[in-house]
Amino acid sequence: MTVPVSEIAQQRTIRLIPSAYYKPPVLRALVDSDDEVELLARLEGLTSQRLGREAVPAPVEYERFGGTMIAAAFTYRRVGGNRFNDETRGAWYAAFEERTALSEVAFHKARELANIGVFDEIAEYRALYASFIGRFHDIRTQNPHPDCLHVEPAIGYPAGQGLARALIAEGSRGLVYPSVRRMGGICIVAFQPNVVQDVVPGANWRIVWSGTAQWQALAL
Repeated sequence: MTVPVSEIAQQRTIRLIPSAYYKPPVLRALVDSDDEVELLARLEGLTSQRLGREAVPAPVEYERFGGTMIAAAFTYRRVGGNRFNDETRGAWYAAFEERTALSEVAFHKARELANIGVFDEIAEYRALYASFIGRFHDIRTQNPHPDCLHVEPAIGYPAGQGLARALIAEGSRGLVYPSVRRMGGICIVAFQPNVVQDVVPGANWRIVWSGTAQWQALAL
């Protein structure tokens, strides 16, 4: 399978992690709102050589925070892996839009609830924003969709993991792909930790199931 390469510059992708796994950066206590967190993120972005700007001192605590979160994504793997990573290595998954990120995590949580037969749950997540810039493999325009985008994990995951191994062997930075769980959504998976840039905390989200597989998302 030949995969085209695209040049992307996406400055705020969204990754959702369970709130229980979230530990805020030290400097968060010094600001009063997420808007001020965004300002700190922009300050950190000024140090990025890829943006070609004049460097200024960056908030060290935010650098450590981002590094910790990235390391966790590549260190911890679920049994059976995910769509584009197997059990031997992790990856950083994110969406280009918040609704897409919510749809992705809600699908996986709903599968867990279906396994126990009880759709009565409140799950809380924290958004992590990160930027990506550079050349990434891209299957958004492939028609028909390849097997790696199959809605059934039993089909899509083995195909996606095989594709990821082949791309990683070529030195791929990551892959941009259409969301399987939200029509029109866009996702990205990073194969290399160093391509995940400017990680900062974002909004808190609550996803609620009230007796059925349908869910509602609330920003906290």
